[in-house]
Amino acid sequence: MAGKRKADGTAAGIARLVPVQKRSRERYEHILGSAAELLAEKGSEAFRMSELVERTGVAFGSLYQYFPDKTAIIGTLAERYNQTGRDCVARDLADVNIMSDLHPALCRIVDSYYRMFTDVPVMRDIWQATQADRALQKLDEEDVDFLAGLLADTTRRIAGDVPKPALQAWARLVMTLIAAAVRHAITLPPKEARLLLATFKRMLPNDLSML
Repeated sequence: MAGKRKADGTAAGIARLVPVQKRSRERYEHILGSAAELLAEKGSEAFRMSELVERTGVAFGSLYQYFPDKTAIIGTLAERYNQTGRDCVARDLADVNIMSDLHPALCRIVDSYYRMFTDVPVMRDIWQATQADRALQKLDEEDVDFLAGLLADTTRRIAGDVPKPALQAWARLVMTLIAAAVRHAITLPPKEARLLLATFKRMLPNDLSML
């Protein structure tokens, strides 16, 4: 396995090996790209490794060097999109300098997440798969924890007198509710989704007075 390094391995449901050499990396990306296409076409439940082999032309042995099962493929895709989401949240929180900046920033996060799901429809199938698989649920939980940490760190800058445990609990609840609202919205027709999210954004906190 020259030219390859082991993946992080701290969470279940991710690639076994992540290649670094150009040719191997191209094959790896081809597998993931084809997997995303199949997920978008068939959904996570109907997704089969045999179909991925057929579509990519990559032999089972080579495929399994990277991904031992479909959970690993879906988990690797989920982590990529999670990173995109984290970048969006960090960007949307970057301009929070005073308390009055908080509510607009939370609304931007809602809009950014909704656009991600509508612009990349396969994210819906990936999210549904993460809810159905116990190993992948862990990835989703870790992502919420990370996002809550970003929000807690941001609000701590503008409200340093709030106890840390209370602030962390508040931030996790807010991010969990945002995720739930957006994931419900993507199941609705666009007009209904926009109305639901507009209503939800009015419910988001303007300050930390509830703590």
